[in-house]
Amino acid sequence: MGARGLPIRDEVPACELRRLARREPDRAAAARLFAIANALEGMTRAEAARLAGMERQALRDAVVRHDAEGLAGLHSRRHPGPAPRLDKAGRTALRQLVLGGPDVEATGLSAWTLPDLCLEVERRWGLRYHAGPMSKVVPGLGLSRQKARPAHPKMDLEAQAAFAKGGFPTRWRPSVRRTLASA
Repeated sequence: MGARGLPIRDEVPACELRRLARREPDRAAAARLFAIANALEGMTRAEAARLAGMERQALRDAVVRHDAEGLAGLHSRRHPGPAPRLDKAGRTALRQLVLGGPDVEATGLSAWTLPDLCLEVERRWGLRYHAGPMSKVVPGLGLSRQKARPAHPKMDLEAQAAFAKGGFPTRWRPSVRRTLASA
């Protein structure tokens, strides 16, 4: 006493489904298209699924999605992932904290590093982060990862500007190259 399978929408013929499957970049969606095309041509659900490289239950799920949404239902969906641990106000405050930089006198840091940010987030919001996940949080704030060059708090900006302009005398002279024509 075999049960009848779910009816399949047949407004798109099996040959068209196969053509679409050959041009589909998503391999899972292409397998679903091939399996539905096989089932439309009269194969049993188990055989149609096996030839497409999937389980019979996966074909049944694809048929349900195809019947409800059409061809768009056969494509893989993005998974949203876990909710962010810092709320919107916390992410905004963290962004301002990173852009403002650390307080050199209070923290002894000249620039934020990921481990330092993890400690500061734990101190302010009580959330523990490791440097790996924090490296994904920071770009989510619209910030790029840059390595700051350390700066001494008592550096002389005028001496730096004079050096950059070439204000210090050199002790070498450019050599005169002999060419083959002058020799």
